[in-house]
Amino acid sequence: MIALGLEGSANKLGVGVILHPPKCGPAQILANIRHTFVSPPGEGFLPKDTAKHHRTWVVRLVRQALKEAGVAVDDVDCICYTKGPGMGAPLQSVAVSARMLSLLWDKKLVGQWLSFFADIEMGREITGAQNPVVLYVSGGNTQVIAYASQRYRVFGEALDIAVGNCLDRFARTLNISNDPAPGYNIEQIAKKGRHLLDLPYTVKGMDCSFSGILATIDTLAAKLQKDPTGWVDEVTRNAVTREDLCFSLQETVFAMLVEITERAMAHVGSSQVLIVGGVGCNERLQEMMGMMASERGGEVYATDERFCIDNGIMIAHAGLLAYRTGFATSLEDSTCTQRFRTDEVSIKWRD
Repeated sequence: MIALGLEGSANKLGVGVILHPPKCGPAQILANIRHTFVSPPGEGFLPKDTAKHHRTWVVRLVRQALKEAGVAVDDVDCICYTKGPGMGAPLQSVAVSARMLSLLWDKKLVGQWLSFFADIEMGREITGAQNPVVLYVSGGNTQVIAYASQRYRVFGEALDIAVGNCLDRFARTLNISNDPAPGYNIEQIAKKGRHLLDLPYTVKGMDCSFSGILATIDTLAAKLQKDPTGWVDEVTRNAVTREDLCFSLQETVFAMLVEITERAMAHVGSSQVLIVGGVGCNERLQEMMGMMASERGGEVYATDERFCIDNGIMIAHAGLLAYRTGFATSLEDSTCTQRFRTDEVSIKWRD
């Protein structure tokens, strides 16, 4: 079976084509292309502008994906798209595009919940992780998840803003470029940081909070902008730079994520961690998680930016898994929603 997947829940529009062999062998990625709406430095992306970007690019990306995959329209079994969660206007643009292709090509439609299933199932397929504790970290979500009884159960999550949103907003504070992504650029700047500043560390049981640390680091950034030559930290007596700010922010929020993930591993008795979502391709996060897992005799599984960052291939993969169980979305139900809980949906394709 072959599926075409459309993803556009935020500022990235992805189109993927995947093949599932008839005897349940490894999935074959035939095409996985993406185009990003990039806003100016210091600014976020508005829903209306992002939706316009998706409408402008979707037809040419679909054509390019089919050409790259070497498949004809007749070879495609179903059209999969992101139902949510995400930004309303971009989600609607992708839903309309999926409906259009379904009607035009007379193909079944499959709506998929991006954050909760597509990322996880694609990560499991690529890495070979069997039944890991999942750390899902992106611009809109921060959750520690484990699978049990045909549902993905949430063991911990952010109580306010997601970790990716925290990083993105700080990038705007420092006027860091959004190309290719603000979080990636913070990661590169943080590599030059040398001094770890004392920032709020807020872990409450299995949950964490990032709004306090963002407010504190924004205040320090404002102080630095008043004196670009640097100022002396009252605790360490070291001169502070923007590199130190990025370094300190990353180290602190990632340490919080490692802590709650380790607690979930101990609770469910798992030795595997799978990191998914856009923030999951951060090499420092992978390194810190790897140190923790190795001390427990465990392993960390992660992918690169092709599969961590929003993409169409994960929608195609998860959609085809559901389609093979007999699931399809009627035209009347081909809606989208900005919010959805992970444990609300039964996962019929897993034991």
